[in-house]
Amino acid sequence: MRIILLLILLTFFPFCYAQENLLRIMFYNVENLFDTEKDSVKQDEEFLPQSIRAWHYGRYKKKLTNISRVITAVGEWSPPSIVGLCEVENDRVLQDLTKYSPLKEHGYRYVMTDSPDARGIDVALLYQRDQFKLLGYQSIKIDLVDRATRDLLHVTGIVQTLDTLDIIVAHFPSRSQGQKASEPYRIKAAKTMRKTVDSLFIIRRAPRIIIMGDLNDYPKNKSISQILNARIPQKESCENNQLYHLLADKSKSSNYGSHKYQGEWGLLDHIIVSGLLLDTSGALYTNREHSHIATLPFLLTPDEKYGGQRPFRTYHGMKYEGGYSDHLPVYVDLLLKYY
Repeated sequence: MRIILLLILLTFFPFCYAQENLLRIMFYNVENLFDTEKDSVKQDEEFLPQSIRAWHYGRYKKKLTNISRVITAVGEWSPPSIVGLCEVENDRVLQDLTKYSPLKEHGYRYVMTDSPDARGIDVALLYQRDQFKLLGYQSIKIDLVDRATRDLLHVTGIVQTLDTLDIIVAHFPSRSQGQKASEPYRIKAAKTMRKTVDSLFIIRRAPRIIIMGDLNDYPKNKSISQILNARIPQKESCENNQLYHLLADKSKSSNYGSHKYQGEWGLLDHIIVSGLLLDTSGALYTNREHSHIATLPFLLTPDEKYGGQRPFRTYHGMKYEGGYSDHLPVYVDLLLKYY
């Protein structure tokens, strides 16, 4: 049976056993990737040509070019095989990004959610078909009593080692009402995610799960440390049906983070994996040394208010800067062993 599956997958992964030895996966909050058209059922008025931000086609096109540059640069020698995104408005912006920006050279396909978020922003996954054979995907609703938020995106595919990989991309409710007042919303989102993960632990014989996203909480917050129960990996042993946070230990250091708020860096963008992906005896594995924040120099600019540097944004307040995002990308390398 395995031989038959191998023959089928070689159709999608030609010559893979001679060429690749790692699979790079990144996540990036692209900060308000809106087109310039009014959506009658979404609150997107802030990003229209006649708005106070004067969001016109030229700025939109530059934003697409900037995102393309970031994705390509994070890949170093070749672009990442899989890219999770959040704060994308709709299908059109993803078509423009993958087909009409410099990223078109890399052959990305994509899947995305269609969430009830009031502003219309969603999460998405880009993937290269020769690296990741898509099996299916689903949007998972987060039922909140008094507000709408982004769905979780659960994507399943097969990688070159013939292993099944489940990826969950998330953008948890924001802290706009303050950390304490908004925390129950993120706890609810984490409970929904945890339920999804637990179901995968039951139905998958070998659960290989990656969670990536802007969870709007830090590793020590309840949604991550208690509800998801994402632990810091230990070299001694890791349990297959347990979640491990690959960046949490590094985030204990000062001036380490993917986002800067009131002069303090913090980790809002996360990479969490199931324990089986930390088993180095397997054909597909990683560890915390292979996970990083992409602190590329062109993504940073001097922080005139607090000192040091800050993310180089598209808008800083209401002022157009022409930069990239208020978040830095995070990424992880999965190592592949061929037999």
